[in-house]
Amino acid sequence: MTALKGRLAILLAVALAACGGPAEEAPTGPRLDLILADRAAPNLSDYGLFKDAAATEPAEGVAAYDLINPLFTDHALKHRFVYVPEGEAAAYSGSDVFEFPVGTVLAKTFAFAPDLRAPEAGQYKVETRLLIRKADGWAAYPYVWNAEGTEAAYAPAGGAQSIDVIDPAGDTLTIDYAIPNRNQCKTCHQAGEDLVPIGPKARHLNHAGPYGVNQIADWTARGLLDGAPDIVPADAPVGDQSLPLEARTRAYLEINCAHCHKADGSASNTGLWLDAAETRPVRLGVLKHPTAAGRGSGDGIYVIAPGDADASIFVYRMASAEAGIAMPELGRSIIDEDGLELVRAWIDGMAHNVENEVNTPQALRAGRD
Repeated sequence: MTALKGRLAILLAVALAACGGPAEEAPTGPRLDLILADRAAPNLSDYGLFKDAAATEPAEGVAAYDLINPLFTDHALKHRFVYVPEGEAAAYSGSDVFEFPVGTVLAKTFAFAPDLRAPEAGQYKVETRLLIRKADGWAAYPYVWNAEGTEAAYAPAGGAQSIDVIDPAGDTLTIDYAIPNRNQCKTCHQAGEDLVPIGPKARHLNHAGPYGVNQIADWTARGLLDGAPDIVPADAPVGDQSLPLEARTRAYLEINCAHCHKADGSASNTGLWLDAAETRPVRLGVLKHPTAAGRGSGDGIYVIAPGDADASIFVYRMASAEAGIAMPELGRSIIDEDGLELVRAWIDGMAHNVENEVNTPQALRAGRD
């Protein structure tokens, strides 16, 4: 039987050659047909975004990138990639997410290592989230990796994993890591009625990325981005203590909080808006009473009590990992100790006489606008 199969294979090859040459190889690289399909592909590898199913190297036309300040997600290590269809480019914006063309894919893989002080040693993937720009807007697709790290399967219901690590401070930690379901994605990615990306903004990208060159210039050279000016805004790196505390804290709030706490975000009704463009003290929480009382307020009366972090609801919620109190509500099960320390220092350093400034009739009216 084996010999017969061998002869049949030879005959088939000869027949194909007679009809115009050998059979074509399977297509490689991003599969735009699957990217634009109405349904998610069963496996991450189906999209052709990577050269192998284990997603160790991006395919031709897919570029790695990172952010100046990544969102804190239980110490997860993150690997970001962007694909823009050939011949297309994102339109530059100085303040908002770039306007990406139909067919764009933003991929983000969340990974861990046994000892996060040595992140490359034994690193393993947990999930990969895709944002795909369809003809009618963005769609979010979560994929969960198998234990071997050889394939990620579509998981619209999300999931949960218990992860044991040594954290960056050297402490042993068990993380109750939550993989959001597809519907939960919009909680953080909401802009009015739309679902939009968070990270690809000029001020988040304007630094030397994974390829060792400035990402705005690199994206322009690759044809991924069009219209970038010579002068581009940039976030203050949160960990650079040589920079002003105010700038570092506002950059932290922008990437960790402002995607919900903005005028068209899922937390717009709180009146607490933390995006980089916001300047009104009351909107930033200074001497602002909470919208609703309850467990989330603790005993505090102000979101931010200037000069007193311990009396500030902002700090109370950041310092909790309890559901119903913790902020952010999604994306973390443990406390971001570094972020908490930064915000505490910012609030404690606020001038006590700020009350006279923000309680004027003009300031109060501006806070309600």
